[in-house]
Amino acid sequence: MTPKYLLKRLGQAILTFFVTMTVSFLLYQAMPGGPTEAMRSVILSQSGGSVDIDRLNRMIQLYTNVNPDQPMHVQYFNYASDVILRQDLGTSFFKNEEVTTLIMQRIPWSMFISVYALALGYSLSIFLGVMTAYREKSRFDSTVSSLIIGLNSIPYYIVGVVLIYFLAIQNNYFPTGGRIGSGIAAGYNPEFMLSLVQHAALPAISMGALATSGALAMRGNAVRVLGEDYIRVAQLRGLRETRIATQYLGHNSILPMYTQFMIGIAGVFSSAVIVEEVFAYPGMGLLMFEAVKTQDYPLLMGTLLVFTAISLTAIFIADLTYTLIDPRISVGEE
Repeated sequence: MTPKYLLKRLGQAILTFFVTMTVSFLLYQAMPGGPTEAMRSVILSQSGGSVDIDRLNRMIQLYTNVNPDQPMHVQYFNYASDVILRQDLGTSFFKNEEVTTLIMQRIPWSMFISVYALALGYSLSIFLGVMTAYREKSRFDSTVSSLIIGLNSIPYYIVGVVLIYFLAIQNNYFPTGGRIGSGIAAGYNPEFMLSLVQHAALPAISMGALATSGALAMRGNAVRVLGEDYIRVAQLRGLRETRIATQYLGHNSILPMYTQFMIGIAGVFSSAVIVEEVFAYPGMGLLMFEAVKTQDYPLLMGTLLVFTAISLTAIFIADLTYTLIDPRISVGEE
């Protein structure tokens, strides 16, 4: 990996983050009912009377790190400086807490169900992709491929509603919402761990439905690998089919899936906004959804920036580490 390539990818990630922050900031300031009007409604509800302009401006600056009396470019520069240099995302209008604190409280839970979903979805995708390719044009191949296409044509939140109805309401196998059961003490004990996994199971399965689309990509990779000489040699040697499918076919077909897996982190995190609302799972996605409903602009802007940073970091790590899992790829060279 050349230093030139490393700096190029890092520069692209930083530029993308700043473009996202700039566009989002300008849209939030320009849209009807923006931060100024939202803060005005908060002060009116608290005071029950007219709004003093000076007090309104001071409150807006306190909560959003932006002074509405200043020109737009100065407002943006001050906001970007607070975000980059001091990691200050402002204060929530309605929760009256620092946005950074609220996000840090919720993000571990969103990361937990996201990793849970990716592990389930991609493990199933890799297995089904390899098996359908190895049994190409068989009844198993056509049936599984049709099921995957059908599953991915259904929105993931609909999958979540169906799971709640059949597995939580009708049969009571899983809880309908929350992070842990009531009355269970947090800690490294079996009761807490089991409750944690049970409450996260249905959101993870629902979000994991997004990742099963990788089975078709895995199948395509595996079909190409089937034509390689080392696969034919393994078959001629009389090796077991399971060994050929896993060690020879699966191992070499999974490499192109690595980048897709890292990019999938962004998709899973974005799907958490709706899934966490459906399952009442108090993660960062639900926090963002609440910010949209209450027009809590500092909180909405902060969660968007964190989602963007997570996605860019995952893609950047994928670019840097791909050569470690596949030395045949010469990153940065033609």
